[in-house]
Amino acid sequence: MTLSVPESGLLANLNPPQYQAVTLPAQSALILAGAGSGKTRVLTTRIAWLIATHQVSPHGILAVTFTNKAAKEMVTRLGAMIPVNPRGMWIGTFHGLCNRLLRAHYKDASLPQLFQILDTADQLSAIKRLLKNLNVDDEKFPPRELMHFINGHKEQGIRAAQAEAWDDYTRRRVALYAEYEAQCQREGVVDFAELLLRCFELLSRNEPLRAHYQSRFRHILVDEFQDTNRLQYAWLKLMAGFEQRATDAPPAAVFAVGDDDQSIYAFRGAEVGNMREFERDFAKETVIRLEQNYRSHGNILDAANALIARNRERLGKTLWTDAGAGEPIRVYEGMSDLDEARFIVDEIRELVRDGTERSQVALLYRSNAQSRVLEHELFSHGVPYRVYGGLRFFERQEVKHALAYLRLIANPDDDTAFMRVVNFPTRGIGARSLEALQAAAHTANSSLYNAAASLTGKAGTAVAAFIRLVETLRQETASLPLPEAVEHVIERSTLRQHYLGEKEGQDRLENLDELINAAANFAREFAGGEITLDGTPVNGDDLGAVLAAFLQHASLEAGDHQAGAEEEAVQLMTVHAAKGLEFDVVFISGLEQGLFPHENAVMEEGGLEEERRLMYVAITRARKRLYLAHAQTRMLHGQTRYCLPSKFLEELPEELLARVNSVASRETAYPGWGASSQSRWNASLPRSEARAAAAPAGDAGVGKGLRIGQSVKHAKFGTGVIVAAEGRGSDARVQVNFSGAGVKWLALEYAKLDPV
Repeated sequence: MTLSVPESGLLANLNPPQYQAVTLPAQSALILAGAGSGKTRVLTTRIAWLIATHQVSPHGILAVTFTNKAAKEMVTRLGAMIPVNPRGMWIGTFHGLCNRLLRAHYKDASLPQLFQILDTADQLSAIKRLLKNLNVDDEKFPPRELMHFINGHKEQGIRAAQAEAWDDYTRRRVALYAEYEAQCQREGVVDFAELLLRCFELLSRNEPLRAHYQSRFRHILVDEFQDTNRLQYAWLKLMAGFEQRATDAPPAAVFAVGDDDQSIYAFRGAEVGNMREFERDFAKETVIRLEQNYRSHGNILDAANALIARNRERLGKTLWTDAGAGEPIRVYEGMSDLDEARFIVDEIRELVRDGTERSQVALLYRSNAQSRVLEHELFSHGVPYRVYGGLRFFERQEVKHALAYLRLIANPDDDTAFMRVVNFPTRGIGARSLEALQAAAHTANSSLYNAAASLTGKAGTAVAAFIRLVETLRQETASLPLPEAVEHVIERSTLRQHYLGEKEGQDRLENLDELINAAANFAREFAGGEITLDGTPVNGDDLGAVLAAFLQHASLEAGDHQAGAEEEAVQLMTVHAAKGLEFDVVFISGLEQGLFPHENAVMEEGGLEEERRLMYVAITRARKRLYLAHAQTRMLHGQTRYCLPSKFLEELPEELLARVNSVASRETAYPGWGASSQSRWNASLPRSEARAAAAPAGDAGVGKGLRIGQSVKHAKFGTGVIVAAEGRGSDARVQVNFSGAGVKWLALEYAKLDPV
């Protein structure tokens, strides 16, 4: 069927830059598509336009997306726009398209016809099996760390034979990479990174095949171009014929849509520099900016523009809207993270009463661990919520592991907790040993813990060591306050050490720290004999009873209280997870130095600019109303941390902001926290020095009959001398230099310090 372009309606309601992009002649172009500027519409309409005007057949288009969801949406939209079945077209993710090509040419790729794809879990299992077969110490070469080493090299297009090794340890990892490659080839399997690399290598060395695809795909369209890594960019250049051209035809027209201001996946290998390279390599003269925003009100866009303008390495654009300025951006400064969470929940409840749908409210945070205090307040006030793209705090793997150890301390007969951590972190206790233990427990009608003594041999020795660990934990935590007990269990069980070796371990470690905070808040909230267990008051000095009450509290919050699929619910998510989404109302919490921007990112080259792009993404999720919240104090490791507002708040024009509260100054609230203390903090002193700088000077009394310079004794750390103090009331803390345990900060409300 021949389409009449005017009758097709394809160009209806496009603004001038969108129209220009859609109707470009057959040439490469870079489309800088700002947040909310209709990039998906432009990309899909461009494909429909090319087909409708007979510039290319559906057979000659290659469209690359970054998610299967985006690919399906594109296919659905195309099916509604033109009378062509788009399901046979080459539209998909990089991995999906490479899989399709390798399936068609499996012999040329040296793969079996029915080769299998390893997902992340399968790949990790394969690496663990490899290390076991080679008798490699998996503590020295952690499997997950080795997996990231291998994938990182593949994503750079580097095989084991080309990998550089600058020391013995790296040489061993390169050798293991080579062994892994050989194992996968023997077994006829490929991991995700291998799909792209194998496809790239196949096209590079096979000229007839390369000529076929370079001749076939005359139009290549790429979505979210700012998220491409080095190998993906090289693959596109090869497929388009800009590299190793195998035909006499000119290179394909590459239509790349992206936004360098929303490049936030450097930790996954994304190269924001690919945008500039594309402009140089493909689109020297054709760069079109989509700057009209159809999502947000003007004040929100003005704030986003002012913020991102401070980034030096950007191609540049300015978002605008004809929707009006809208409301000012509300800024809230809480005295504490709990105060911040209470304000947010109170505002949400008021918004809902005024008619806002809960599903149109999003709570964004930089780190997953921040969700815990927000979840607690939402749960306490009966506000339905859903954690988008992740798990509720008490359902997260690392938190459940730590809670399992605590449950065993409280009740050794808890078989579920026993099975969860008896071999985590790994202790060499295999499935057969556990089956034997379960059989012995069934025969004796006892718990697994009590049946452990019946095991013999190597398995019996390993399980006995685990039992001794639990008994030791019970003894060592018996006289500790709840938060210190939780911290001790996390350390002594080697959970912290285990997650230190993971690439994603930082998030898990932060969640473990937040569990300590949860314990401290629980103890504080129910101090003074107000703790109850099944409604019965509990002695706050009885760790066993307090621990049981805390575990009950954790179980309740981890229960089936999250909103169902059909229920209207507030959305909680990290800023990374929020990319591509939009909401009427957005709260961004934890806008403090060290948290957002994150202290780890700031230490890396280009890290601050990436954090600023992340903040830009967060701001531009909001349609109508935006809240920016931060706190003067935040719990960290179960102790109070004094915070400075995020520098991103200073980078927003003051005339766009409405300060919704006025809290006491730091000098009033915390003696010794004046301009000089803030200067010392801004000078990036080590955290212990910054805290000491904020403490009252001299040997003044620090509460509970203690003073700086006094010798004290602690049940866990032994004897030491108080060297610094900070805070007041329930926030009072002292820094003690213990002779055996080193320097520790302790909360006076919980730490039992006896004068010596």
